[in-house]
Amino acid sequence: MDKRATTILQKSFWSANGWKETYGPFSGEDFDYAKSKGVMFDPLTITHDELVEKLQELHSGSVTRDKVAAAFLHSLSTRKVHLRSALSSWALTSELPVHAYAQPPAEQPRYSGCAACDAGRLMSDPLTHEDLNVLNFERVKWGGIRLNKLLYCWLDLELFSRQEEVEATPQDLRILQDMAEAVKLCGSKDGARKLEKLWKDIFPSNRHERDVVMEIWGYAGILVPQEEPRQGRGGDNDFNSVANWRGEDGYSQERLRFLFRL
Repeated sequence: MDKRATTILQKSFWSANGWKETYGPFSGEDFDYAKSKGVMFDPLTITHDELVEKLQELHSGSVTRDKVAAAFLHSLSTRKVHLRSALSSWALTSELPVHAYAQPPAEQPRYSGCAACDAGRLMSDPLTHEDLNVLNFERVKWGGIRLNKLLYCWLDLELFSRQEEVEATPQDLRILQDMAEAVKLCGSKDGARKLEKLWKDIFPSNRHERDVVMEIWGYAGILVPQEEPRQGRGGDNDFNSVANWRGEDGYSQERLRFLFRL
């Protein structure tokens, strides 16, 4: 990504004190520059049905399992966090059928009133007006936050499709294997926070970035918690896809092999 455009994006939302109290609407020379580099965007209104169609086009085109897996691996040693969530965005939407919103409606919705999206753990609305810039800021800053939002999955994969292809190195594969081995070190009742701490010295990252990687693994089907609710502790409820995960759940070797062709 263009360095100046990325800096403009980050300064639009973030300061030395954290999130800015107010941001947007965006205009001016800097915004125009960041927009010209595909890093910032004009306001967008888009329907659920249009998003589903656009995702289908991406999956039938240049966005493949091998490419998102290679990008995720490449990100581990390089710390290019914006390359990571394409893995979960691909996993969440690759088998999403073409459908109209709420046709049929979800009977007991957990994520969306649309049955197909709800079954895929996707948050969706009939019509979306959300600012794409804040979604891309979160992607560039931490690797994404609203990972299972249908709009985010589309934006993430759309931007990913414009990236140059990257290759994973043997070092990246070793990091992945070390991350998987660390799961086995968790006690049966340990939650995601324990795993985050075990990952601290495995790949360059801060806590927020490691949290996002765990969420990506959750949505990608690598970390799969039991279905029944559990009592959260130690900040584990800060998570979404892995909020209910415990060490006794381990990780899915089958899914890891499928995604990374191990």
